[in-house]
Amino acid sequence: MTALRAVPRLAACTLVLLCAAAVQAQLPSLDDLPAPRTPPPERGPVVPAQVERWRQEAKAYEHGDGLPRDPVHAAELYCRAARHGDAEAQYSLAWMLTNSRGILRDEAQAAHLFSAAAEQGMVQAQNMLARMGTPQGPPPACLRPPEGDVLSAPPPVQAAAARPAVRLPPPPPPPNAPEPIVRFVNLLAPDYGLQPHLVLAIMATESNFNPNAVSPKDAHGLMQLIPGTAARFGVRNIRDAAQNIRGGMAYLRWLMAYFEGDLRLVAAAYNAGERAVERYRGVPPYAETRLYVLKILAAVAGQAKHPFDATATPPSPVLPLMRSSTTGGRPGG
Repeated sequence: MTALRAVPRLAACTLVLLCAAAVQAQLPSLDDLPAPRTPPPERGPVVPAQVERWRQEAKAYEHGDGLPRDPVHAAELYCRAARHGDAEAQYSLAWMLTNSRGILRDEAQAAHLFSAAAEQGMVQAQNMLARMGTPQGPPPACLRPPEGDVLSAPPPVQAAAARPAVRLPPPPPPPNAPEPIVRFVNLLAPDYGLQPHLVLAIMATESNFNPNAVSPKDAHGLMQLIPGTAARFGVRNIRDAAQNIRGGMAYLRWLMAYFEGDLRLVAAAYNAGERAVERYRGVPPYAETRLYVLKILAAVAGQAKHPFDATATPPSPVLPLMRSSTTGGRPGG
């Protein structure tokens, strides 16, 4: 009798396992997201309000709050916001991947997303990352820089007569820049191979020309040097304004050589560190850093390249990967 009673139980267990396997097989992965390919190429500047709208819409689709529940579309929207530095979207997408919320479990991608959110100070993400460990491999598409998108070529236009290149004058100093600082930078910047207007743009964004500024991350002075960077470039007194400016310019000269004059990468590295730029193969997916880069580029009138001294340091070994990578693929790619 005991053996006979065990047969129905075994059959029931087998049925449960088969059903679970069937459900798992039906879950779409991020690699199988339907068209359009996600995240789509951005065809213009994306403002923070748009990123927040993507995240809020994703949350509504994830939970069925006022919209039909659609976890795949939620993942697409979270992905789109995540690559623009939205920490909450990064965390939410990682949570979906970790817990199979309508998409297949993928802890490798989740670890990268938790890491990006944790690096922006999100405590929940830091706790999750501590349990999952250090992310392995390259970052997923949802964390790759939007600037790498390959856009369709514009329609051809009729060739115009060749004209000599016009060199535009540099932007004027920021209106609140103290005259002694402007004179000091104009005098010293050429010694570091730097254009003065770039140094002043960095200084304005970093400290707003306050020589006593101290950030929560222990960055000091006009150029907001952290003690490690100050020591690395020979600054003995980080609170001395002249030494602080010299140290910041020495770091900028090094970054110019390391990223071969790409101002977008140089600005991102000055804010987030060169290792973060290399890890994410471009501007890191941090909201603060993305906004910082936009401010710097606007302050230098959209200038994209800057002369650099190749003898300062060899270029980053990751530069070829940055130049060859594209982000037109699906979030799982």
